[in-house]
Amino acid sequence: MPGPLYLKRDITSKLEAWKTSPFRKPLILKGARQVGKTKVLKEFGRSQFQNTAYVSLEKISQDRPSEYAQFFEETLDPRRIVTNLSLALATPIEAGRTLLVLDEVQDCPAAINSLKYFCEEMPQLHVACAGSLLGVALASENSFPVGKVEFLTMYPMTFFEFLGAMDQSVLASYGESLADPLPIPDLFAARFEDNLRAYFAVGGMPEAVLRWKMTSDIAQVDDVLATLVDSYERDFAKHGGARQFAKITQVWQSLPSQLARENKKFLYGIVREGARAREYEDAVVWLESAGLIYRVNRSSRPGLPVSAYDEGAFKVYALDIGVLRRLARLDASIFSQSERMFSEFKGAFAENYVLQALMPQLDGMPRYWASDKPRYEVDYLIQLGNSIVPCEVKAGTNVKSPSLKYYFGKYADVTPLRVRFSLRNLSLDGGVLNIPLYLCDAAVKLMDAELDRLQEA
Repeated sequence: MPGPLYLKRDITSKLEAWKTSPFRKPLILKGARQVGKTKVLKEFGRSQFQNTAYVSLEKISQDRPSEYAQFFEETLDPRRIVTNLSLALATPIEAGRTLLVLDEVQDCPAAINSLKYFCEEMPQLHVACAGSLLGVALASENSFPVGKVEFLTMYPMTFFEFLGAMDQSVLASYGESLADPLPIPDLFAARFEDNLRAYFAVGGMPEAVLRWKMTSDIAQVDDVLATLVDSYERDFAKHGGARQFAKITQVWQSLPSQLARENKKFLYGIVREGARAREYEDAVVWLESAGLIYRVNRSSRPGLPVSAYDEGAFKVYALDIGVLRRLARLDASIFSQSERMFSEFKGAFAENYVLQALMPQLDGMPRYWASDKPRYEVDYLIQLGNSIVPCEVKAGTNVKSPSLKYYFGKYADVTPLRVRFSLRNLSLDGGVLNIPLYLCDAAVKLMDAELDRLQEA
């Protein structure tokens, strides 16, 4: 049984596959701070191994490394490192029986480098690392054991994971089982939508979800989210450097204003009047590397690979809708109002939610497409195999899609399927797959199934 107050996470199945793989290498679990990396590794160790050896390599202060850092800095011999750690932790570290967890590994470059030697000389030992700012560290790190580690990325809790946490796992399993574009019975649809309202208010950060589960008090959830945002902003100063701190903070705090615009293209002038890209590009990259924002580039056309057609323009979304709501200082009661549930911020919350749901399902970042004359915009372009699927997000039940229609008129020959996310029921109508917002976690599965049917037809 899971440990106390543990929220079940889907990534556990990938960890189990890693454990038994004959090609296993040391694992690095990436993800933003507080998405649950440490807890999931500890629970994985508790349930799958005889014991877990947990080591935090987080710096005590800017100039004071973890007390365990020296073990990695003094030797490259993994056996000696293991012996020292075993003595220091007063716990056996044995291949096949122990999960060695190295947390906040980005704060100790020597530990990252040691993974090469664990891979080559002690491949039988299960070594799993977590790093909340690993992307930032690697951006400036020259020495990295390329080819000697494998990666998994962890995200905030999905809506289906949220359902499980709220003791609605049967409903989540029903959503996961859907493979055909047939309407959802009204009773189930109403239950999905009621829970989705709560998810829009709470978000997917595990501590916020747990507080909601335990108290059903949105004020307490807001306290958790406020503390979380404060901790992120302290990271800007601690890890971003004094010169970048102000710029990172300004970009971060401009996010609600960026998304409140009809045209959500990121504008440096909203960060600070008169600002230029060369001044703030590094700050955007820092936030992206830290996993706190998603950058969605504009694509000139639906070609393969999609990355080959990126233009200079881009949009920026938050890692989590609960965090976005806190940044926007938006009261959670807004989501209890049916007509305003998803339309606030000109549908930005719905767009952010859809992207947040898609990220764990995709290999790469979606793009968006826009035409300036005449003005049309498709929210996301998703590459699935050799198909480019255009997706529009509608905040309510009004599903008129002039942009999707215009896009199809230009690129019909390379567009086998179009997708619309809305509050309408699941359906397939004239080549447009309507996916209810509450089924976004199953979106790629539904798209793949429809693309397969089209190829067989």
